[in-house]
Amino acid sequence: MQLTQIVFSPTGGTQQVVDILTEALGLPFSQIDLTDAQKDFAAVSLPADSLAMIAVPAYAGRVPAVAAQRLTQIQGNQSRCVLVSVYGNRAFEDTLVELQDVAEKAGFQVLAAVAAIAEHSIMHQYAAGRPDAVDKQQLRGFAEQIQARFNQQGAGGLALPGNRPYKTAAPLPMTPKAGGDCVGCGLCAEICPVQAISREQPQKTDAKKCISCMRCVARCPKGARKVNGALVAMAAMKLKKACSARKENELFI
Repeated sequence: MQLTQIVFSPTGGTQQVVDILTEALGLPFSQIDLTDAQKDFAAVSLPADSLAMIAVPAYAGRVPAVAAQRLTQIQGNQSRCVLVSVYGNRAFEDTLVELQDVAEKAGFQVLAAVAAIAEHSIMHQYAAGRPDAVDKQQLRGFAEQIQARFNQQGAGGLALPGNRPYKTAAPLPMTPKAGGDCVGCGLCAEICPVQAISREQPQKTDAKKCISCMRCVARCPKGARKVNGALVAMAAMKLKKACSARKENELFI
């Protein structure tokens, strides 16, 4: 059996969780990168007898809009899938139910779902160092249960926590900017999931397009792209109560 990772992971935390689950399943796999703005997702068609792992970070309790839009172009062909929502120790809210709706619209049958913790992509003090050793052990246990569920052949009708209609999308208004260390290499423009950074002048970012995914910050070889420190500190203070107590990974099956 072939496993296909279908992942939107701008800064790598979601991919970490997916890789732990994939390794534990022990299946050969291929990857589809939902951050790739140049890919023709409509040309992707999965075999009906395959298994997909569809993973996104929770952005204020929702699926990132660009990830949802790209996922709906893929032809699932009634193959079964595992949904994964990764969040920075606050809450995943409506992410899984929205991802379920998007996946089913693309022709997938939802077999199971995982809500997992990874280090917050903006406020790194929350869930710092996660997934940690405890997380990895939990996720490996989840993979065993997912494998057993797959072997039972059935899928569909999975009840997941969350609300329909979904909560109103409220992205963090934090657009990274290039500082004096920027050498204009253009890597940030090349890898931006929504092409918000000018290829000709990478110091310029379209704030209306930017989704504050922090991919450019995480990948800049010079560390030249940053978010306003005062805004980050204010946001961290607002989230302190919700994010301070350790949350645990959850499996829905």
